[in-house]
Amino acid sequence: MERQSIRVTRSVELPIDEIELRVSRSSGPGGQHAQKTSTRVEAVFDVEASAALSPAQKRRVTAKAGPVLRAVAQDERSQLRNRELAVERLVARLREALYVQRRRVPTRPGKAAVERRLEEKRRRAATKRLRRPPD
Repeated sequence: MERQSIRVTRSVELPIDEIELRVSRSSGPGGQHAQKTSTRVEAVFDVEASAALSPAQKRRVTAKAGPVLRAVAQDERSQLRNRELAVERLVARLREALYVQRRRVPTRPGKAAVERRLEEKRRRAATKRLRRPPD
């Protein structure tokens, strides 16, 4: 049983069929297994063609990560595991690109905090005054 969609954020659910998976042979060592099987997986997601994202979300993702998101996995010997890794990495990149930095609301220190700071300053000043050589 395969999932039909992947939860990216609370408001975005990405249909699995919008992610294009390409397989090829892995590079590097691995002997005959790596040379004979296609275990490298590349997950490609076209931001503009997606129906899961709103126009504002598409603009945000395109500005931060580009019009096409790609993730490659060739870490494992299994194509199935590399497929899972590639999709996870792609979703992580999409989540990162969709993240909106919260605006900082400036606040003033509370009355108790101001009083603590001033009391510490008085204490420190008294300590330094005691360290001075006598007149």
